Amino acid sequence: MRLSDNLKGASLMAGCVTAYVINDAFMKYLFYEMAFFQAIFLRSIISVPPVLIMIWLTKVAIRNLSIKNKRLLFVRVSAEICTTVAFLTALKYMPLANVTAILQALPLAITLAAALFLSEPVGWRRWSAILVGFIGVLIVVRPGLEGFNSYSIVALIAILFITLREIITRKLSSEVPTITVVLSTAVGSTIFSGLMMIGTDWSTLRPTAWLLLIGAAVAVLIATLLNVLAMRTGEIGFVSPFRYTSMIGAICLGILMFGDWPDLPTVIGTILIVSTGIYTFRRETRLRTEALAD
Repeated sequence: MRLSDNLKGASLMAGCVTAYVINDAFMKYLFYEMAFFQAIFLRSIISVPPVLIMIWLTKVAIRNLSIKNKRLLFVRVSAEICTTVAFLTALKYMPLANVTAILQALPLAITLAAALFLSEPVGWRRWSAILVGFIGVLIVVRPGLEGFNSYSIVALIAILFITLREIITRKLSSEVPTITVVLSTAVGSTIFSGLMMIGTDWSTLRPTAWLLLIGAAVAVLIATLLNVLAMRTGEIGFVSPFRYTSMIGAICLGILMFGDWPDLPTVIGTILIVSTGIYTFRRETRLRTEALAD
């Protein structure tokens, strides 16, 4: 794996989690105005046409996939749906920064899964950086204290499904276009949430709610696209820790949209989280420079 691929993957992942946090903030706000699955359904159905337009503009055909890739794609979509339900359920009842902080256990889970199931080598420096970042997460979350409740378990369940999703994404062969993965995700979420809305009363939406839905749809579409690209670029053990950068956006949006001001432990934990990302990125840049000099 070329060092430049790691840097590209890290940048893609940072952009991915930023887009996800924007989506999360908008969805949390929308849950005050409409039913849980109505918000997911409307967001999903809005995201389908832009994907179809991208397919038409890029002339990327939805190719005839092998049986293996079809199965992997089905598992990935199923994992994505379970992730959406679990994570947004936790998000509905927890502060944005707290639920986002719990998900920062993802780099540990995904790196471990990559080492076990993809035989990806992970050196002690990467493990150390990931663990330091996770300590920062624990400082933010403070298990057993205020901000950590029963819905935190639901967020932890989401971690399992996200880990499965990422490993499956990496196992998809190169013959599966990235846009096909994005389309299958959008269509799968639309069908599932539409079925869950059967027999449920629909809420009348204000113009502000429609704007938030459009914003959430755009954000989740960008996040999904960048996520697939990130998982296909660079080593998972290097790329995954850059999920920690989502804490910055979560704290900022939590303040702006919900008045959730971080306390001192949250600030200290976030500084640790960000520092690990800076260290990892600088080390990889140095290694790349030395490799080019040889």
